[in-house]
Amino acid sequence: MPIFEYKCSACSEDFEKLVFGTTAQINCPKCGSSEVNKKFSVFAARGLEKSVGSSGCSSCSSSSCSSCH
Repeated sequence: MPIFEYKCSACSEDFEKLVFGTTAQINCPKCGSSEVNKKFSVFAARGLEKSVGSSGCSSCSSSSCSSCH
């Protein structure tokens, strides 16, 4: 059940929608139009965030990720 990003052709609203199946009817939540276009989304390869003030990666002792990435 992926979440897709859309842009409405009628009112230019950008929105996200959880889609159940491939034949789901997508309507704009702002104006109700069915004239929506799926936007190109980039899947995040890394889903981990570093905590503020952390030094280096959790898997190494370096203070700079340039040495291990």
